[in-house]
Amino acid sequence: MALLLASAAPAVPSSFVGGSEAIALVVLLTEFAMLRAPLSRSQVRLYAFQSLAVSVLAVFVAATQHVGELYALAAFSFVLKVVLVPGIVLRLLRDARVDLVASHRLGVASMVLIAIAVSVFGFFVVGSLPVHSRSLPTSALGMAAAVILVSFLLVILRADVVSQAVGFFSLENGVSVASLVVASGLPLIVEVAFLFDLLVAVVVFGVLMRVHHGRTQTLSTDVLDRLRG
Repeated sequence: MALLLASAAPAVPSSFVGGSEAIALVVLLTEFAMLRAPLSRSQVRLYAFQSLAVSVLAVFVAATQHVGELYALAAFSFVLKVVLVPGIVLRLLRDARVDLVASHRLGVASMVLIAIAVSVFGFFVVGSLPVHSRSLPTSALGMAAAVILVSFLLVILRADVVSQAVGFFSLENGVSVASLVVASGLPLIVEVAFLFDLLVAVVVFGVLMRVHHGRTQTLSTDVLDRLRG
């Protein structure tokens, strides 16, 4: 009887599985916080915190799964996404002298409910795929898909350049978590190449923020929406 009860009891997750799922959950919850944050500076700081969590996840995988190349990737990601990118965006915000951006296309409660719905959809759909990884549990891949979907919502439901830029940047964080699950053993040069796409996006959004604010004295994209014909 004792053997039957022991076999029927659910397996206790290991410290590695629990730790990696906890970090992936922090990345997802930070995305929700960015969606509802009213201050542009708060969104940028939340993005820096989310990027820090992704870097910590890379170090965690490197230490527990003995993938040495991930240490270099985590260091490069920290410098670029935690220090450099937020610093550039905050500098542009100081020059624009804009902080409070009331750019919700829907109410905060409605946006959060939609975000929960798409997160559940992404988590269970991706979780049902026959994807197995030696680096991270499959549930982390579902959370990465949820982060990507909520990032798209941030771009769609917020009508200001800063929110849309942060949404695009945080989408890359979701892709980074997914890559740690699926292919953490890729050569370092391949993984670093994805980060250079982020640098290009920062340059593009930086120019867009400066030019758009110089012409309209605002960071809202409502003026651009009126150009649709």
